[in-house]
Amino acid sequence: MKTLKKITIVGVGLIGGSFAKGLKKAGLVDEVMGFGQNPQNLQTAIELGVIDSFSLDMAEAVENSDLVFLAVPLGAMKSSLELMKPYLSEHTIITDGGSAKSSVILSALEVFGELPVNFVPGHPIAGKEKSGVTAADEDLYIDHRVILTPNQNTAKASVETVQALWQALGAKVEVMSAQQHDEIFAATSHLPHLLAFSLVDMLNEHEELGDVFQYTAGGFRDFTRIASSDAVMWRDIAIYNSEAIVKWLKNYGVAIEQLTKLVEAKDANALYQLFDEAKRARDKHIVNKS
Repeated sequence: MKTLKKITIVGVGLIGGSFAKGLKKAGLVDEVMGFGQNPQNLQTAIELGVIDSFSLDMAEAVENSDLVFLAVPLGAMKSSLELMKPYLSEHTIITDGGSAKSSVILSALEVFGELPVNFVPGHPIAGKEKSGVTAADEDLYIDHRVILTPNQNTAKASVETVQALWQALGAKVEVMSAQQHDEIFAATSHLPHLLAFSLVDMLNEHEELGDVFQYTAGGFRDFTRIASSDAVMWRDIAIYNSEAIVKWLKNYGVAIEQLTKLVEAKDANALYQLFDEAKRARDKHIVNKS
């Protein structure tokens, strides 16, 4: 694909920084401009080779930019769009890395009145427990999925450009509706994260158990690993995808209630069947998936 002359990363951390580093490695961009509120973080990004320059002024940051990548928490999407709106070229493609797509689209609608034809909402399904620009990895997106959720008015050429960029980073790109995306990831990503946070919080300095974490082994560590994720990001996800997450929290509550009854009843056959079916499903769809 054609090399982009300039892209702007709004929010230079793990997600935006990895996107920038990957494109630079692939030789698909001449200049990467960073924008943020923390000059020290942006200077670190330059020293690490993540961006080429930065500005604390949005007008300068997005001026003549071919593409703007919004890699900010969901709670900052609307304000970021408002800040850049007066300075965007009609040819500038906007995309993002937000984990809840309906809320991002709503923010764009509130700012622009309609979803701009060059706005391609997206969600890279990749990350680490560590956050920040120092964790940026040019290979982060290899063999990971990226979901794009354009609407019927989104320019085909803009979708194709964003898709090609992600594919150049080694990602597997899929297109679906924002509603479908939010339901899927409420169930498979947002729910597990909230459960991990809740479990660790419940057991932290428990009045009955004391410092129980000194006794934890592999199972607990595996289950709660994602509770080390960024608290601001997950606070915003819980708020901005609330409806879908509440639905799946309630579904999980029903499942827990049913499991509690089986354990109380010491129903060996039913417990074995539940555990065996779950193991078979995970082995088939996750462990042994080709």
